[in-house]
Amino acid sequence: MNPVWRSYLQSRGAIFREDCIVGYGNAAAELESTQSANVLSDLSHFGLIHFWGEDAGAFLQGQLSCDIRRVTASAASYGSYCNPKGRILATFLILRAADDSYLMQLPAMLLAGIQKRLAMYVLRTRVKLADSSGTWVRMGVAGSHAAALLGEILGEIPAVPLGVRHGERGSIIRLAENRFQLLILPEQAPAIWEDLSRNAVPVGKPCWDWLEIRAGIPHILPATQEQFVPQMVNLDALGGISFQKGCYPGQEIVARTQYLGKVKRRMYLANVRAETCELPIEAGDELFSTGLGGEQSAGMVVNPASSSDGGTDLLAVIQASSVEAGEIHWKSLEGPALGIMPLPYSANQ
Repeated sequence: MNPVWRSYLQSRGAIFREDCIVGYGNAAAELESTQSANVLSDLSHFGLIHFWGEDAGAFLQGQLSCDIRRVTASAASYGSYCNPKGRILATFLILRAADDSYLMQLPAMLLAGIQKRLAMYVLRTRVKLADSSGTWVRMGVAGSHAAALLGEILGEIPAVPLGVRHGERGSIIRLAENRFQLLILPEQAPAIWEDLSRNAVPVGKPCWDWLEIRAGIPHILPATQEQFVPQMVNLDALGGISFQKGCYPGQEIVARTQYLGKVKRRMYLANVRAETCELPIEAGDELFSTGLGGEQSAGMVVNPASSSDGGTDLLAVIQASSVEAGEIHWKSLEGPALGIMPLPYSANQ
């Protein structure tokens, strides 16, 4: 995190754990605000890999699951980076910067490893990459009046999901109808934060995590690397896979999974009630099904977060037949049951 930006947020009451803001002193109130009001969140728990050079687009097209040709000055994309077996090493949001270079946003804890791996394949191509996390401040804004608030402060905003607009004070990405992300130069960030915080409640990382989970957006973390092919985390439904483009690592496996028909494991949105769960749920925790007799895992937690409705909301990759056949339980058949909830988009179950 940019040190000047960190000092500013601390002066505004931010409580840090390493480089993540865990809150501003009242976690329950922040969660309630996230559901009922406009909220503002620092997103420094995401890092940015910057790609530039004459061959940057072609290089990325040959490495990632999404179609880089559709990533333009006005349109971002979700996507994944896979190993040769088609298993996801990272999921990300990718966009063009104002200078037409590329920015890949992914969890900061994965950045160094993914950057090193991608750099191995640059070889003689005319492309460079670097960690540019300190170059831009990332902010999230959400709520029923988020669009109007941003319009007043930053001017015109993108009209469609994953639309991008670059302006003098920074860039806006429209993640959904009422949810936005900003990329702001550090010298501009305090003034914009001040303007936004007059009508939006500052909240910590757990609140933004919950919004991402409710939106059905997966984030691969160290505990879940190389566990899923992209379709399992619904990247096909999110536009993060192209089945028309050329080769990239794992492409044959991803394509075969698609053309063989029904994907056996899919990502679901679920809740575990607070009174049934004494320990925190974590990414990578295994799930078990009454339909399988509890002898083998029926799925795995992708991302969990405390819910404003109580308990823990989570995204989990689960065997579809197990969801249809019986209850899904956390860690063992004696563990708390998951209550499956509808996702905000359609995935081909």
